[in-house]
Amino acid sequence: MAPVLARAGALQAAERFEESKPLLAGHLAEAPDDEWAWQLLAVAHEKLGEYESAERAATEMLRLSPGHVGAIILLSRVLLRLGRRSEARAAAEEAVRRAPDKWSSHFALSGVLVADPSAPPADHERAYEAAHEAVRLAPQEPDTHQALCFAAVRTQRQHVAKQALAEWLRLDPSNTTAQAMYTDATANAPDVTAARAAEVYSAGLAGAPHSSMLRSGLDHATYRLLRGTRWLALVCLAAAGVTIDLFATAKDPTLRELPVPLGNRLWALVVMAAVWGFGALFRYYRMRKGVQLNIRSLVRRGRWPRIVLGQAAWTTLCALLISQIPWTGRSMPELLFWAGLVVPLSTMTYDRRKTR
Repeated sequence: MAPVLARAGALQAAERFEESKPLLAGHLAEAPDDEWAWQLLAVAHEKLGEYESAERAATEMLRLSPGHVGAIILLSRVLLRLGRRSEARAAAEEAVRRAPDKWSSHFALSGVLVADPSAPPADHERAYEAAHEAVRLAPQEPDTHQALCFAAVRTQRQHVAKQALAEWLRLDPSNTTAQAMYTDATANAPDVTAARAAEVYSAGLAGAPHSSMLRSGLDHATYRLLRGTRWLALVCLAAAGVTIDLFATAKDPTLRELPVPLGNRLWALVVMAAVWGFGALFRYYRMRKGVQLNIRSLVRRGRWPRIVLGQAAWTTLCALLISQIPWTGRSMPELLFWAGLVVPLSTMTYDRRKTR
């Protein structure tokens, strides 16, 4: 191997792909038929997101060395990035045909087939089979378990996906994608509360701060917490209704005399303070700092979080007006009660997934 290629390879091993390109370009100007240099150049372009240049370099290498499986696999990845799925699939299938004993061929085919969520179920099933074959050929390669995890998700094999994810994370514990998927799966378990999910996502973001999956998950868990404040407000509204004895029942048809004594009104105020103190403030200050910051951030960024908090504030205000003013009649308190009830209930049925 020429010394310049050795230096370029060392730079790429250190992930200094931009620095390797001038070396390779200079070498190829003198030795345009050096297929190894074209492969290194294609890798550099791919890692830098220069997919059209990577395609040209990989094509040039295949011109010099027709049937080179590594170049075919690289070309398949690049074509997929360029949105040319049919060509990427053809290249991956060619790699499997030429090298059925290479795990990377099956890995490439599985990756192409799972990339399109709207692809026919048969394609996703074939992706699952290809990923299984890649795991069989190279059980110690993290990428094979990654492929199996993705394909299992596409084919609704959740148990297999969890096992593959665990194995992927065991083999490559520093992989941020695997960490993010594991965190997301943990936070979305059936028995996990919104507060616990927010804590899990916040802890996961500490290890993978750039994960859009974890950021979106934290936002959703935070929004679930904010939606819960409306139930606190409705409890306060119910307490206010009981304090002023708004509605007669068959068991107790006689309504108490108005105005309600000051002691009863103060007791209602204590109940409401306890509901908000223990139900919101106490829980807020026990949360991780990251969750606290995200609550404030989401309220600033999102329209629906502000709507939800506004509804909770409105209902609590109605409860305070009902319970703390010495009313002599029930018509106005009844109006306030229904106003405090209808406003949050009007959106509860459809705002579950809004977040923004």
